[in-house]
Formats: sequence, C-alpha cells, structure tokens
Amino acid sequence: MPELHAMFVHAHPDDESSKGAATMARYAKEGYRVSVVTCTDGAAGDILNPAMDRPGVVDRMVSIRREELERALQILGVNEQFDLGYRDSGYVEDFDGDGTKLADDCFFNVPTEQATGRLVEIIRAERPEVLVTYPPGGGYPHPDHIRCHDICAAAFDAAADASAYPEAGQPWQVRKLYYVGAFNRSKVEALHQACLQRGIESPFGEWLERWDPDETDPSTTHVDVGEYLATRSQALLAHATQIDPDGMWFRVPDDLVREIHPWEDFQLGRSEVRSDLPEASLFAGLE
Repeated sequence: MPELHAMFVHAHPDDESSKGAATMARYAKEGYRVSVVTCTDGAAGDILNPAMDRPGVVDRMVSIRREELERALQILGVNEQFDLGYRDSGYVEDFDGDGTKLADDCFFNVPTEQATGRLVEIIRAERPEVLVTYPPGGGYPHPDHIRCHDICAAAFDAAADASAYPEAGQPWQVRKLYYVGAFNRSKVEALHQACLQRGIESPFGEWLERWDPDETDPSTTHVDVGEYLATRSQALLAHATQIDPDGMWFRVPDDLVREIHPWEDFQLGRSEVRSDLPEASLFAGLE
C-alpha cells in the first residue's frame, strides 16, 4: 500500500468526529497515513451533555476536551494530530463576519496570514497528498469554521510557493483539496423518509422545511464507510462534554444509515491531478 497521506483540518476538538470521521477510520485501517490538525482549544464549548454538567468541568474545559480528542482519535485509529493552538472564538448567533463581537486574541481575529503560516509549516513538514476542510463559508456560520476554510485554502497554494513563508520549510505541493459535507439534501431526505417508514422520530423534519428546494448537491466524491459508522459514533461519544448520547442525532441507528446512505460525501475543491467524477476515494488519481 503506497503511503499516501490525507490531512484533515478542523476547527475544534470534536469536529473531527462529526465530519469525515468514518472516512478517516477506513483509511487508517487500510494503511493510509491519516492526520488531524485542530485549529482551536475548544475552550468556548458549552456543556451539551447533561451528564457532564458537573462542578469543575467548565474550569477544566480545555484539558477535558484535549483528553476527549485523544480518546476519539484512538477509536478512529488516527495517531497523528497537530494543534495550531488558537483560542476558540465561540459561536455567535447570526454571525455576519464582525470580529469585534469576539475576543481580540481568538482564532477568527488573529491575522489570517499568521494562522496560514502555521498550517503551511505543518503541511511542508508532513507532506500530505490530500487536504480536507470545510467548504467556503465554513459549512455553517461559525467564526472558527469560516476561518478554518480560509487558512486551509490559502495554505494549499502557499505551501507550494517557495516565496511564501520561506522560514516554514521546503515547499510542498498538496495534490487535492476537499470540502467535507456532513449532510446534503438527498441524504437528509432519504434518511428522513426511512425514519418515517420505520416509526422512528426523525431529527430532519424541521431542517428540511427550512432547506432551499433549489439548492444543488456539490458533492463529487462518495466514500463507502458503511463498515465504519459504528466507529464514528463511538468517536463522537468520546467527546462527552459535547455529545449527548440521548440527543436527536442518535435517534437514527447506524444500521439504518448504512442501509440508506453508507457514504461520506466530499466536494473536490482543487486538484493537481486528473480523476473521473464522481469519485469513490479521496486518493482517486493518486494511486
């Protein structure tokens, strides 16, 4: 097996387990090199699991979320993780890009060039063929997800440019850049209907009512992860402060997801190699 390397760049501890986690588990099991870059410390995360709403948890949020991340990565079989080390910006309702609503030293407000340079240094040292992050706009309007996309897209170009960040090591050309899509309309509709047919309370009804019916699915790449959905769920549950095991997302059994939509979906954002679309692998065109 060629030692091809996919690097997943995420905003917070727990994002790696909710977006593309089953793909990471599959590739790690198959012998590919898989790594995770975490941009922030997760300090602004709320306690979303009532069982973890205990004295002292908020005071130790950073260290607890670090421990949760380590457990999740062990479950996924990923043994390489890198921190950019920035302060969690926190979630802001109806965020419009106004950084003055956030702490001055949070990830969103640090100079983009600085954060890009840190990521470029990691890319040049570790030399991934594939980068995976969020789509433009972050996938949803969280300041850290927006900035995570921005620096990853910039680092894709800068890492290969000898004139950019010359102190960050020898240039390296990443071959492919992907945007992870946790959900698309066709997937959500299929799962919603399957839940209704089986008498399961669907978590997707209100979401579909708000969804633009004219929105198209940008996915180009569908990785079969049916055998790794349970592993993904276990990794999610390792983030005990953030994930309520009795929450709505666990109403839909992994077996049902495997039957209806056993793929994780990605959008090919940039590529330096030729591959036929749709793809079944992030490494299409590289093997």
